[in-house]
Amino acid sequence: MPATSALRRTLAVLVSLPLLALAACGYGSQAQENTEQAIAGAAKVDGLDSVRIGYFGNLTHATALVGRHERLFQKELGGTKAEYATFNAGPSEIEALNSGSIDIGWIGPSPAVNGYVKANGKNLRIISGSASGGVKLVVDPEKIKSLKDVKGKRIATPQLGNTQDVAFLNWIAEQGWKVDAESGKGDVSVVRTDNKITPDAYKSGSIDGAWVPEPTASKLVAEGAKVLLDEADLWPDKKFVITNIVVRQAFLKKHPDVVEAVLRGSVKTNEWINAHPDQAKAAANAQLKADTGKALPADVLDPAWRSIQVTDDPLAATLRTQAEHAVKVGLLEEPDLKGIYDLAPLNKVLKAEGEPTVDDAGLGAGS
Repeated sequence: MPATSALRRTLAVLVSLPLLALAACGYGSQAQENTEQAIAGAAKVDGLDSVRIGYFGNLTHATALVGRHERLFQKELGGTKAEYATFNAGPSEIEALNSGSIDIGWIGPSPAVNGYVKANGKNLRIISGSASGGVKLVVDPEKIKSLKDVKGKRIATPQLGNTQDVAFLNWIAEQGWKVDAESGKGDVSVVRTDNKITPDAYKSGSIDGAWVPEPTASKLVAEGAKVLLDEADLWPDKKFVITNIVVRQAFLKKHPDVVEAVLRGSVKTNEWINAHPDQAKAAANAQLKADTGKALPADVLDPAWRSIQVTDDPLAATLRTQAEHAVKVGLLEEPDLKGIYDLAPLNKVLKAEGEPTVDDAGLGAGS
């Protein structure tokens, strides 16, 4: 098959998956919309009535959860209303971004890359990081006592081609084991399983473990599983991107001050989270309850929260590496990611806040 045809075929498979995204994998695909009250008497940024912001009701989107709950985004937007849409899957958020239904969104690296490539680099830009970490290999301690015991077992990942699926397939290859990437069959059985049913699959014994993001990992631990490997331990400085902030290129061009205001809210939210971790954890859980109808219990919330780091840095080099892993395991042909980042607005905000600027690893629009 010609390389271009293979690329189209692979991308068509990846972007059509109902739970593509990593990390920030949520449950289902429906969006819930809500509008904040603008600050009375405040001027509208760029004269704009509202900005539409998307995110997942998941802890890996802690910045969005906390910033919304504490009205830190609205504070920066003044008289421009923040309209929120909560998503449960990467493809639905990318679709909303592509259609213009939202302007800015929090999303994981795999859907960001796939959305960028599918649109030939013409629609979205990554404009900031948001979170690192929060992914673990958790297993049945009666069946798997060491890493070598993973061979021959049934391990769940959230979805074919999602961020965790690629990471697990790459880890398998590094052990010298063989697995067919698309079928998941081989020396390890990779069982693609919706995060919302993974705990039940574990309890029933149909899987022996899972390579999954939080809070699914901590839900499994609450069911008796043990953490065998924290993915952070596989990365330099134990950091890797799990959530980015993306924007429609047309919106960035037309309303740069609004984008800057949202980024300023994000930077200030991350600063507040790091300064007030317990209050921030409670705020995130309160917003989760508002978004999903159910708060996380303490035995899930506490360990999940500890394993996620909020960050303004998009950790661009790790996104490049994640894309390389997808190519290596046979799920993606070499993508052209040049221009996927535009960090100029973020760096402007960081300089104004007296914080160090961040790097796009040579993948910036102006690099």
